[in-house]
Amino acid sequence: MPAAMGNYDNDGKKSTPCANCMAALKWIPVIFISAVIAWSYYAYVVQLCLLSIDNTFEKIVFLIFYHIICMLFFWSYWNTIFTPVGTVPSNWRIPESDIEHIFHADTQEQQKRILENFAKTLPVTNRTLNGSVRFCEKCKIIKPDCAHHCSVCGSCVLKMDHHCPWVNNCVNFTNYKFFVLFLGYALLYCLYVALTSLEYFIRFWRSDLSQQGDLNGGMGRFHILFLFFVSLMFAISLVSLFGYHVYLTLMNRTTLEAFRAPIFRIGGPDKNGYNLGKYANFQEVFGDNWKLWFLPVYTSVGDGLTYNTQKQHQMPSYDSMGDTTQQTSHSQHHQLLRQDDTLPLNVAMPAMGSVSAASTATVKSDGADMNGLVPIIPVKPVPADATAIIDGIASTDIEEVVVMPAIDTANGNVVINMRELEESYGTQQEQQQEDVENV
Repeated sequence: MPAAMGNYDNDGKKSTPCANCMAALKWIPVIFISAVIAWSYYAYVVQLCLLSIDNTFEKIVFLIFYHIICMLFFWSYWNTIFTPVGTVPSNWRIPESDIEHIFHADTQEQQKRILENFAKTLPVTNRTLNGSVRFCEKCKIIKPDCAHHCSVCGSCVLKMDHHCPWVNNCVNFTNYKFFVLFLGYALLYCLYVALTSLEYFIRFWRSDLSQQGDLNGGMGRFHILFLFFVSLMFAISLVSLFGYHVYLTLMNRTTLEAFRAPIFRIGGPDKNGYNLGKYANFQEVFGDNWKLWFLPVYTSVGDGLTYNTQKQHQMPSYDSMGDTTQQTSHSQHHQLLRQDDTLPLNVAMPAMGSVSAASTATVKSDGADMNGLVPIIPVKPVPADATAIIDGIASTDIEEVVVMPAIDTANGNVVINMRELEESYGTQQEQQQEDVENV
C-alpha cells in the first residue's frame, strides 16, 4: 500500500479543545454502527442460534457461515476506517515564491502561465473550466488528476470519491476497494441474518416460540423481532448504494466525477475519460490477482497520481516537424529517424537522399560521437522555384536540400560527412543563385 503522505493543510495548526471535541464527535456514526454490529452478534449467536434453534447440525452450519461473513464484513469496515488518506506528495507543492506570483498575478492568463510552467514536468491531464492547471489555494499544490480538496480531512485527497461520515474517513484511492467490499459484505451480512432468522421470526408471530425458555420473558422475542427488521432495513438501503458503487467501479468513475465530469486538456469534459473497459476498470481497483479480489487486502493498481485515459485524451504521438519518409523505386521504405531515435537510416541501394531543413535527424556520420550518432545541422530552405530530383522523382518541396550520402556497404547505413554536407549546401546555394540570375 502507498505510504501515507503529508497533510499540508494541517501544517502548523495547533490542537485546541474545540477541535478535539469536533474530532470526537465525528466518531459518533462509527460508534453507532459498531454498536449495531455488536448487538446483532449477540442477538444472532446467543438468542437465535444458541437459545432458539434446537437442531444441532443447523445451529453449527448457521454459526460457521455467519462468522465467515461477519469476519469479512468487520475486516473490510476496519480497513476502510483506518487506512490513511492518500494525499499529494511534496514535489507537487508550489514554492512560496511562485505562490506570491500566482496570488498577485495581474491577469488570469499570467496566472495560467505560471501554473503551466510549474506543472510542465508533472503528469497532469485535467484542467479547470478556463483551461488552467488545477491548483489548490489551501494546500498550495498542483492537483493530480482525480484529486480534490476535502474540507473535513483538511487536505487534497488522491482520487477522492466522497467523505463518508459512517467510516469517518475519505473514500479515496487508498481505501476504495475496502469501501466497496465493506458495502458488499454488509449487504451479504444483512441478507444472511434476515433469511436465516425469517423462519423463527414467523414462528414468533405464531407464538410457537412462547414456550421456549427465556422467550417467555419477552427479551428473546424482542431480539429476534428487532434483528429481522434491522437487518432487512439495512439490506434494502445497502442494495442501491452497493449497486451504485459497483457501477462506478465498472465505469472507472468516482462519485464526484459522476456529478461533474473531469475536464481534459485534450478533448474537454468527459465522464468516460478514464473508462478502459469493464474488466480493466475492475482490475484498477481490485488488482490483477483474482485470488485476492474479495479479500480486504490492498491490491489496487497504480500510484494514485496518474491514470490511463481513453485515446482521444492522450497526447498525440506524431512528428510535429513533418514526415521525412521518402518512397523510392529501389527500396520498400526509407526511414529518416528523429533526434530521440538511435536506429540507422537504411536504404536498399545507393541513391540521392533528401534531408528536411525543418527537422533534425539522427544518422551515421564520419564525425560522429562514440555512439556513432550526430545531429544534422538544419539548413535554410531553397528558393521556391528550385526543383530537387530524388531517384528520378521530381519534388517541389521548398524545405529540402539535395545531398549525396555515401553508403556503408558493410551494413547498408547512410553515412553523411558533416563537412561535405556544408560544402554541398554552399555549392547548391551558389548554383541556385546563378540559375535565378540567368532567368
